[in-house]
Amino acid sequence: MKKVGERFKEKGRMLPEGVIHHASWMTPSGEKCFQLMEVPNRESLNEWTSKWEDLVEFEIVPVVTSAEFWAKAK
Repeated sequence: MKKVGERFKEKGRMLPEGVIHHASWMTPSGEKCFQLMEVPNRESLNEWTSKWEDLVEFEIVPVVTSAEFWAKAK
């Protein structure tokens, strides 16, 4: 966790062009971080995770808005 904080302070989030960070939430223990990201494609997200995967493990869960979900569910 310390190394993640150090890299973030030094280099920031290091987002590739087109990747938008909307929000982050941490567990009280600091063991997990949940981030809501908007990306044009999976490759853009992979480019971002590659800059951090030496320090953290990622679980990526694609989501859509409720409106998008229900529009397709009809």
